[in-house]
Amino acid sequence: MSGDARNFNNMVTRTVIKVIFLQGKAPKEIHAILRETLGEHASSYATVKNWVAQFKRGDFSTVTTPEIIDQIHEIILEDRRISAKSIAEQLGIST
Repeated sequence: MSGDARNFNNMVTRTVIKVIFLQGKAPKEIHAILRETLGEHASSYATVKNWVAQFKRGDFSTVTTPEIIDQIHEIILEDRRISAKSIAEQLGIST
């Protein structure tokens, strides 16, 4: 397995899942493709299923825009003990 597969982050994985979903694949098929490609580094079936459910509801948003990142950074600088859940609630994004 190449080093690239181990370096897939959540944003990249979510994007790949979104593209495969848009091709009409079911969560089980998507998970099988990820397992075949990434092996043990693939997202769990539960994760794939949750993201597909969000896409079916029309939630294709991503939270990694520069503006959101800056807002998260400012919130953390104000309170280093803040939880991810609190940040998500303040900004109206998913955890």
